[in-house]
Amino acid sequence: MSLADPLQKFQDWFTQQWAILWGRKIDPDSVPWLMGPFGKTDLAGEDFIKQLAEDEELTIQRNTTSQGLIPSIDKLNLPDKELKRLSPEVIDFYENTANYFLNFSVKWNPPFKFFGHLVNILFSSRINQLNVPIGNLKASEQINSEIITLYNHKSGLVKYTFWYRTFKSTGQVLYSGIYTTCILPTGEACVKAIFPLPKGNATVILSPKVGSNGELQLKSSGRNFGDPGFYFLLNDSKGKFWAQYVSSFQDELIVFARNNKIFAEQKLTLWGMRVLKFNYEINHKSKQGHSLSNPSISGKNK
Repeated sequence: MSLADPLQKFQDWFTQQWAILWGRKIDPDSVPWLMGPFGKTDLAGEDFIKQLAEDEELTIQRNTTSQGLIPSIDKLNLPDKELKRLSPEVIDFYENTANYFLNFSVKWNPPFKFFGHLVNILFSSRINQLNVPIGNLKASEQINSEIITLYNHKSGLVKYTFWYRTFKSTGQVLYSGIYTTCILPTGEACVKAIFPLPKGNATVILSPKVGSNGELQLKSSGRNFGDPGFYFLLNDSKGKFWAQYVSSFQDELIVFARNNKIFAEQKLTLWGMRVLKFNYEINHKSKQGHSLSNPSISGKNK
């Protein structure tokens, strides 16, 4: 039986061993749509970004004024009818994310708060990743949002785009993820977010669709390996690659514009039950909006 690398924290070893037992061995060359950088056991946050750049001989570019999570909305291969309906403000946010800052609030489903506490204690605080507040935030918390790109200085091409988000009040990392697009085996173009973890990563693949009001709907729902959804990847003790597709965990993100502002609603569910919900207000840095008014997609307040 294959084993996870024993030279790491027990909680990391345990979760990786679970993925080996219930997942599948993969050949990276056969699943290019899934692969992305793996984290290290002793590096997190900005230190990991610096080491990744050094390992792959890439140049780090920070504090850019016009970098987006994706270089062009055309990468999503949306049908012409949907692309024409998509809100121009939402397009600008995805193509020029560095020009925006975020306020957000969070609401937990009470039965899952213990799970959130456990994740924070065992993983988040130590690896400086996925630091979701456990208490419900009814008032808005401002998030510093920075796009960090790693590019080949010879070709000038960007290889990795990090969305580095920290709490303005504390400086603590909320998320540090690599954002890109991918083409699934079915031919569907999706948004892909990669969150480096020790000896592996958590990868979320989201299928895009445009709603009737011009909102962008991103869903990570699927049933089988190769579908949109949540994937846990790792290296075992012998350097072999493994992946576990977790169909029970799903992410739904809806980004929409109302009254010259951009908002987003994000719901995380497990076995069909809501775990927590985020509400975001996304403001252009040239504007001064700071209140989280939280409208619904239909335009009415909830």
